Amino acid sequence: MSIRKQTNFILLVSIVILSYACSSTKRILVEFPQTPENEISQDIQSLLIVNRAVDNTYTDLSTDSLQLLFYKKDFRLDTVINDLTAADTTIKVLGELLFESGRFDYVIPENRFLRATRNAFFANAMEWQEVRQLCNLYQTDAIVAVDMFETHVATDLEDGSVFDPMQGIFISAVGAQMAIVYDALFRIYDPKHEQIVVREVFKDTLFWEDKALDVRELFAEFTPVKQALTEAGISLALDFSEKISTSWESENRVIFSKGSSKLKEIALLTDNSDWTPAIEAWQNIVNGSGSKSEKSKALFNLAVACEIQGNIDCAIDYALESYNMAYHPLTYQYLELLETKKKEQKN
Repeated sequence: MSIRKQTNFILLVSIVILSYACSSTKRILVEFPQTPENEISQDIQSLLIVNRAVDNTYTDLSTDSLQLLFYKKDFRLDTVINDLTAADTTIKVLGELLFESGRFDYVIPENRFLRATRNAFFANAMEWQEVRQLCNLYQTDAIVAVDMFETHVATDLEDGSVFDPMQGIFISAVGAQMAIVYDALFRIYDPKHEQIVVREVFKDTLFWEDKALDVRELFAEFTPVKQALTEAGISLALDFSEKISTSWESENRVIFSKGSSKLKEIALLTDNSDWTPAIEAWQNIVNGSGSKSEKSKALFNLAVACEIQGNIDCAIDYALESYNMAYHPLTYQYLELLETKKKEQKN
């Protein structure tokens, strides 16, 4: 089964499960971790984030000063602009994204722009002695370095027309376009093993365009070049974060919340994602209840708890035990979903 078909199958089964969710069940929204493309060893928990791309070609012009450079060329310019604010924004936003993922801690030092020898394109790899010294100084496990960051800005201004629905005709207008191409190289240096564990190159383009009846009205709303460069830095941070940090995907699940007073009480614990006491209470039902139906529902709920904790095998075991103890269509459908997710993980 292809990945697309598997994904569609999971979606279909989810819909069937949710359609079954009636008064005896409770729907919950849960988030499942998604393994990143470049999964880094758990030995690396804390990161020092620095920039080794900034050199004397970088400037930090104000919004107005930078905009004036383009206005003097009638907003028709195609040039490389290395902006210090954009470079700094990249590493600051990257730190926040990595921390929010729940996978990494980070340090951004005050002196975060490091001098580096470079070739024609990017900074040469760091010496391991320097890597060890910095990691010892800031008590981190590894270094994330931006070893290349370049932004190319192209703008254009042209006459055009817009349709006036009131008059039913096209009228004269002016339009602006702006494209920012960013190129970057990230490396992650592991001093313990003296290894570059991640090397990622990025190249992408952000594009803005708008029209108005005159130039003044147009540029009153059009994104300034300085802001666009900053947004490019944010976009780059998002690109790299997605490569190495855990992402989260929201999905709907159901648990049995009725059938006995105990099941109803325990279901309330999940309102605040308080799964530990809920799991203990469901296990008590499994070990002590004289009702097969109640036990089966508690086993089903334990299967959902296992899935949420990332243990698919445990979830399948509980779901099978629930299915064998007392038949519920919901349990069969959930087993199909779990088996499909397990196959996806293997692929």
